[in-house]
Amino acid sequence: MTKVIKKIILPTLFIFIVFVYLNNTTYLADPIGSELVLLAHRGLAQDFSREGLNNETCTAARMIPTGHSYLENTIPSMREAFARGADVVEFDVHKTTDDHFAVFHDWTLDCRTEAFGITHTFTLDSLKQLDIGYSYTADGGKTYPFRGTGVGMMPSLEAVLDSFPDKEFLIDIKSQVPSHGVLLADHLAELPEERQKQIMVYGGGNAVNEIREQLPNIQTIWPRRLKQCLIKYAALGWTGYMPEDCERSVITVPTNYAHWLWGWPDRFLHRMETAGSRVFVIGDYHGEGHSTGFDDPDRLSEFTDDYSGGIWTDRIDPIGPLVK
Repeated sequence: MTKVIKKIILPTLFIFIVFVYLNNTTYLADPIGSELVLLAHRGLAQDFSREGLNNETCTAARMIPTGHSYLENTIPSMREAFARGADVVEFDVHKTTDDHFAVFHDWTLDCRTEAFGITHTFTLDSLKQLDIGYSYTADGGKTYPFRGTGVGMMPSLEAVLDSFPDKEFLIDIKSQVPSHGVLLADHLAELPEERQKQIMVYGGGNAVNEIREQLPNIQTIWPRRLKQCLIKYAALGWTGYMPEDCERSVITVPTNYAHWLWGWPDRFLHRMETAGSRVFVIGDYHGEGHSTGFDDPDRLSEFTDDYSGGIWTDRIDPIGPLVK
């Protein structure tokens, strides 16, 4: 048995280790681009306290003053985000009762506006009349610094795309309804193919899957597909195998998990690029059920100088100027 171990098992193990190392070392892979890509979540937005945050939290009621007056998901905030270094801007859409898409984050209107009710139960024109800055407060309701300034600032999907005809966007469709995905696909299908390649979509799986099936030029993802992608890659990625769930997708990677991915960063990025996918690093994940952006300027040193993947940030105002 000792001879078998020395003659067969040990050499085989050595060859296996060398193969895994050479197949996954990032030192043998060149960067996929010349600089990293910045994605601004909701454009330039007001910051808010993350303490005890959950999916039901009204973030407008826990605002942290940021030194600017831009409100998320508006055309001015997107324009300023691009000016401060964003390569991609993420925004949220809801189908309206008249088959348009309104750009707004919340499932209901109660948190940010003076109205009440589910966002997708309104017409686009009625949503445009609302004050989206109505309920922002940093002092528990003593003052509302943006009240009256957000009237008419909720844009439509068409208005955003018309305002930035050559910019990249990630659209979050806030719905699980397949017919909403079909309608969004119909809207995006009217764009030229080259313009479609500048659009990514994520959100509710039932809706996003409709877009994925109809529009092959658009990269997509939803939570379950992303989870399956990363689990399968963690199990088999050392071989160079690329799970189907990772193809033509938008891959978000928590910073504290990134270095556990086979070939991180450059070999991993090459594999995802070959699969037609984009990669964006987000903030640390600790199992709370929600993610945050990469928002700490002091942690930019964790990325190598030639890192050319993406960074997803909620705070493009401090991150953008440092990077760009």
